[in-house]
Amino acid sequence: MADLVLMQLARIVKNDLSDKQVIYLKEQNGDRQFPIIIGFFEATNIDLRVNHADRPLRPLTHDLIVGVAESLGAKVESVVISEFRNEVFYAVLRLNKDGETIEVDSRPSDAIAVATTFRPILPIYVSREVFDRFTS
Repeated sequence: MADLVLMQLARIVKNDLSDKQVIYLKEQNGDRQFPIIIGFFEATNIDLRVNHADRPLRPLTHDLIVGVAESLGAKVESVVISEFRNEVFYAVLRLNKDGETIEVDSRPSDAIAVATTFRPILPIYVSREVFDRFTS
């Protein structure tokens, strides 16, 4: 994973007057931050998980994703924000099933929301190419 930068969730900037919210990822071994614009629902879900709110009585979409993976014998291991193409970020959820890595296409916001359903939060990576483009 040499071409990946390990990140941590630094902050969530919510604006009730807009459907566009911003999360900032900070490089684990440095000071540079990486912003991503996400939707209101995803920002709210991430914020609830990060602030250790009680789990809802019924699973939300991000809980459902984890439940489906586990029911199929896979373990969600990490998130990778892999590319930026045509003004859109792309990400994958990395799962492990029987020692094989499976990458599932995902929006970064959904992947990060899935990562925050775990304690500790699953590792979040950004490809070096994307990271350097948005932090230089």
